[in-house]
Amino acid sequence: MRPLFYRCCNTTWVEKGNSATMGGVLFSTGLLGNLLALGLLARSGLRSCPRRLPRPPPSVFYVLVCGLTVTDLLGKSLVSPFVLYAYAQNRSLRGLVPASGSSLCQAFAFFMAFFGLASTLQLLAMALECWLSLGHPFFYRRHITPRRGALVAPVVGAFCLAFCSLPFAGFGKFVQYCPGTWCFIQMVHEGRSLSVLSYSVLYASLMLLLVLAIVLCNLSAMRNLYAMHRRLRRLPRSGPREQAELAAGEREETPPPLEELDHLLLLALMTVLFTMCSLPLIYRAYYGAFKAVHEKNGTAEEIEDLRALRFLSVISIVDPWLFIIFRTSVFRMFFHKIFIRPLMYRNWQSNSCGTNMESSL
Repeated sequence: MRPLFYRCCNTTWVEKGNSATMGGVLFSTGLLGNLLALGLLARSGLRSCPRRLPRPPPSVFYVLVCGLTVTDLLGKSLVSPFVLYAYAQNRSLRGLVPASGSSLCQAFAFFMAFFGLASTLQLLAMALECWLSLGHPFFYRRHITPRRGALVAPVVGAFCLAFCSLPFAGFGKFVQYCPGTWCFIQMVHEGRSLSVLSYSVLYASLMLLLVLAIVLCNLSAMRNLYAMHRRLRRLPRSGPREQAELAAGEREETPPPLEELDHLLLLALMTVLFTMCSLPLIYRAYYGAFKAVHEKNGTAEEIEDLRALRFLSVISIVDPWLFIIFRTSVFRMFFHKIFIRPLMYRNWQSNSCGTNMESSL
């Protein structure tokens, strides 16, 4: 039976008044950004070192960033070409391969749901890594290794594969959205089907919980970083032996504060991006599930649903560019000038005051 509020559910052509220009620009920008990000990661991972010294292993954060970048690249490469091809042929996803029925649409919707969830889970892994390295350094050094960090992507992939395949088993449903170039989870059902609406709400709730967990991890990491800074400010007031012991303990327990601050800033920027791009979809899923059907304006609501899907697709486009901009020397110099120099000045001021007090005594 044709869903009441999806005009393009069974159409085989692209709705008039739509152009592939924006999709082509977004795809090109996302593909270029992901390739440049992978190039920067490869360059930083293969940087030269003295021949006599063994090459240092990559950090866990580096491994996780590589996994996220590869995930974004795969998502963009597997989804966007179908959209552009549909525009070029002036046929919807269901009409591109008529013999297969809705198979292409189902696969497209699966990829959309899979990579949207996988990217968010990998960002959560990055947030947990940053939080553990600052708040629980002993546990981090003992249990968190690059080899275990490399297992995050396969584990996330297996979970997302199982979760996003539920509509194929009858729990939830994929549907084609207007203008016929998008397929995603059905978020409204005229018969108020429990399985259809429950799956859309479950997907949105999982995304919401992940976003909240990422924000909490980042806030906790910021608090731990501030506490580390306060300990460094109190360091000069101790005696020489206590200073050396405390400094040695800090080096053994935690990574360099400046490196962690860089990681935290990149993570915070990515978190803002994921939150802004995920919340519209989360809202639309709850809105479609709990709003009375007879109050729904089909055309206007489809436009809002399509806008939410486009926000979700923007993540894999902007995400690598955030990493690229952050890795540029100009941006890092500006960031260190704004945030690091004031901290160094405060520490120098505290050292001067402590030295003057000791000399006066």
